[in-house]
Amino acid sequence: MTMEIRKALWSGRFSKAPDEMMKRFSESISVDWCFYKEDIEGSKAHGKMLQKIGILSMEELEEILGALQEIEQEIESGDFVPNIELEDVHMNIENRLIEKLGDLGAKIHTGRSRNDQVVTDYRLFLKKEITEIMELLKNCMEVFLKRGDGDIDIIIPGFTHLMHAQPISLGHYWMAYFWKFQRDLTRLQSALESVDVSPLGAGALAGSTLPLDREYTRELLGFREVSKNSLDTVSDRDFIMDIQYAMSTLFIHTSGLSEDLIIWNTQEFKFIELPDEFCTGSSMMPNKKNPDALELIRGKTGGVVTGLFNLMMNLKGLPLTYNRDLQEDKKFVLENISTTKRVLEILPLLIEKIEVQEKNIQKHLEKGFLLATDVAEYLVLKGVPFRKTHEIVGSIVQYAEGKDLGFKDLSMEEWKEFSSAFDQDILEILTPEKAVARRQTLGGTGKTQVLKQIEDGWKIIKGA
Repeated sequence: MTMEIRKALWSGRFSKAPDEMMKRFSESISVDWCFYKEDIEGSKAHGKMLQKIGILSMEELEEILGALQEIEQEIESGDFVPNIELEDVHMNIENRLIEKLGDLGAKIHTGRSRNDQVVTDYRLFLKKEITEIMELLKNCMEVFLKRGDGDIDIIIPGFTHLMHAQPISLGHYWMAYFWKFQRDLTRLQSALESVDVSPLGAGALAGSTLPLDREYTRELLGFREVSKNSLDTVSDRDFIMDIQYAMSTLFIHTSGLSEDLIIWNTQEFKFIELPDEFCTGSSMMPNKKNPDALELIRGKTGGVVTGLFNLMMNLKGLPLTYNRDLQEDKKFVLENISTTKRVLEILPLLIEKIEVQEKNIQKHLEKGFLLATDVAEYLVLKGVPFRKTHEIVGSIVQYAEGKDLGFKDLSMEEWKEFSSAFDQDILEILTPEKAVARRQTLGGTGKTQVLKQIEDGWKIIKGA
């Protein structure tokens, strides 16, 4: 379909048309065309409101609604291709409406500015996208709950500073990421509430002399509330920062998870075997199985976080109200939404297919004196002050390392050389399984506590 290109809808003030280079420089259709459904939805609601307050007759409204529906069908069939000459999604659709209906089509912009129109489209679009991301994240969280339950009896070394620290349940590890993602879900919910505000009726910046019924358009578009201040409405991009921040923290979590799993998959650790479906090989070395999916998740984090800072720098120091800088508020957000959805589609598939290599893990449980804190707390229960127990156990570790021994290799006489408080019962606690089982503080790695976390997690998922 060849569309007749009219003068720009703002051209009355100007004696010369924009330079061709300026047209290419200032267009946003390459970014905002994805808002076409929301733009048409907003125009339908605006038209219904104009009819309600007497600007349009019922017959005029029906013609406009019918033409808008035809335009949407033309776009979806590929017959309507946007033109860069018309700058953006709003002017392309309005120009086509005027082509179809003449002066009647020109009435649709009554009481409306592109300033409140674009932010309406954007908010409608983000409501849908955030909801989709939240559903994908909940699906991912379910996989972590299932892994937490399935791997609850597998003991692995826990790390601080990437050094062996204390034994933990692998189920406890998976649940750590469940809770990180739960906070991400809360941030997304907050972003959704921030987005769910109707801007229509704010106009260019000051509202309108027409008796616009903003509550009616809010109701038609399904927004939770109407914005309170027209100056704030057209300049506000906090809701975009909210979704960018939520996506950034989510990626910081998926990046940390990816780093752990990449390390665990190395020959040096071999705690896990990654599924073939999410790895690739080397073009030169036939022995290689590379953790590409996890590396890409880790690598994409920089782009997502950069999008947040790009927006913050864009907004810094902007005078009220609308400035053309705000046209640059979409590119990174739209890219990050797409990236977030792809990662949340692939991550649960990868996680559920990871194979745990328990025999290899067992070897690591014998390294690093993982039970040192248990020995120190044993002495605490015997009445020795903790700072003293810390010093005693540190000396035992130094002694054992010097003789290439582990705790289980020490005789009772050797134990007593360091403290008379040691007795035969010290030998009863010196296994990783017992160390994990004894940690029953709320939120700890003991099985009862991990099961409680899983139970609470399912309540969150079912109630979300």
